[in-house]
Amino acid sequence: MAESKIVKRAVYQPGASSIEGLPTALQMFHNHPPVMLMPHWHVQVEVNYIMQGSVHYRINGERISMNAGDMCLFWGGQPHQMDDCSEDSIYSGGHLPLVYFFRMRLPITISSRLMKGEILFTSATDAADLENFPRWVRYAKSGDPAKAQHAVDEMLLRIERIALEPYSMLPTVGPTDADDIEQCYPQSSRSVARMCDFIAANFLQEIDSVDIARAADLHPKYAMNLFKKTTGMTLNKYVNLLRLSRAQAMLMNEEANVLQVAMDSGFGSISAFNKSFRHVAGMSPSDFRRDVRMVAQYAP
Repeated sequence: MAESKIVKRAVYQPGASSIEGLPTALQMFHNHPPVMLMPHWHVQVEVNYIMQGSVHYRINGERISMNAGDMCLFWGGQPHQMDDCSEDSIYSGGHLPLVYFFRMRLPITISSRLMKGEILFTSATDAADLENFPRWVRYAKSGDPAKAQHAVDEMLLRIERIALEPYSMLPTVGPTDADDIEQCYPQSSRSVARMCDFIAANFLQEIDSVDIARAADLHPKYAMNLFKKTTGMTLNKYVNLLRLSRAQAMLMNEEANVLQVAMDSGFGSISAFNKSFRHVAGMSPSDFRRDVRMVAQYAP
């Protein structure tokens, strides 16, 4: 999403270069929030900081209103939609692939609940955030690798700091199963990050749990259990989500052929693609493509 100062109502239009089409990329943004005419999903954890005005979200069945100074963090693998915002609204933030997310030192009580669909909400922001978030975006887009890396490092540290100040989790679903996760959580997180690294580089190929476990120097059964306990997802589901995110972006293309999209997204058959896509989107790829074309007619 490009940096912008427009105050008129903008509409989000996903594409091959957006977060859906680049599921393994860390992207930052600072702009007037474009409303979404339909829900979308992606395989990054999303952090949104409202700098000015107000926005309204629909996430995981929750309706959430946020005002200037509020920040939220949520797992983008669940369909979500920013369906309204004030004309003067400005927000900033980033989309973090899991390989970055699991390298952070967040308490398991936060990371595990985020991966299960809860939303972290905080108003503990300050003037430094107003300066830092736009600067991180400038650094990330500067073309200077040192500046870009510095922006990433600073943003990750800022997200880690969320746990040190007041925050809430929405909806509250009771006690977490954090005790089920090994006590050596930092080491476990590093193993999950290594698995995510391998999946990010190879998700369009034919890979299985044995390949993924080998890349992290783990036994396949242990790797599958660790990934499921840490993320709430099976390895297969995460691989499919990466493929589906890419497919979602490809279906935005007016000339998209569903069979070709399935093959180019790493699915071995159209039936497997249809089943996986319907499970996430609640509709077939063909119906999704049709709805996207209808929505595009209302875009400015």
